[in-house]
Amino acid sequence: MKQRFEGIGMTSRRTRERMIARLKEQRIKNQAVLDVMLATPRHIFVEEALESRAYDDMPLPIGYNQTISQPYIVARMTELLLAKGPLDKVLEIGTGSGYQTAVLAQLVRMVYTVERIYPLQQRARRCLQDLHLRNVRMKHSDGGWGWEDYAPFDGIIVTAAPAEIPPVLLAQLAPGGVLVIPVGDGRDQILQRVTRAETGNIVENIEPVVFVPLLPGVTEG
Repeated sequence: MKQRFEGIGMTSRRTRERMIARLKEQRIKNQAVLDVMLATPRHIFVEEALESRAYDDMPLPIGYNQTISQPYIVARMTELLLAKGPLDKVLEIGTGSGYQTAVLAQLVRMVYTVERIYPLQQRARRCLQDLHLRNVRMKHSDGGWGWEDYAPFDGIIVTAAPAEIPPVLLAQLAPGGVLVIPVGDGRDQILQRVTRAETGNIVENIEPVVFVPLLPGVTEG
């Protein structure tokens, strides 16, 4: 893994610059998000056989019937999460490859991330260590439970789709906190942003998306 990181050259840099130009064309406007994604080597989060496609705007398989989200979705969800300014504590449900985690860790003070598939969590941990990102705490658990020990969170981002928003995640949002989550079944999903307000939750429908389902339980392999 470390060798893959140390081997980053100008070709990778130019490829990432093209990715950023495409994100701007797709109306991603948060410059901090764009800067972090330019600086983050996405190719170390995918299998070596898929490195040449790491900066294409498409999801890629990472094993265990899971995927790394396309760059646009990572940028869009992060931008929605940070729309009102910097956040202190963010909970991520679904560590997956660790790429979204790495982006968040460079934009917020502390990231708490939960993954149900142990081998994916361990692979992500190694990537984050290679990038020297030390403001991340990881847990092997059912994401539908959140992480009550560190609640409330200023933001929660969910990288798999439940049929409905889990009430426990809403309960772990701080007042004024933001939840960004895909909701729905199969290909009938919508990305939502939910803001916890004194008068009740404010729900915004953002755009259609396709995510793997949020599944209950945990697995060791």
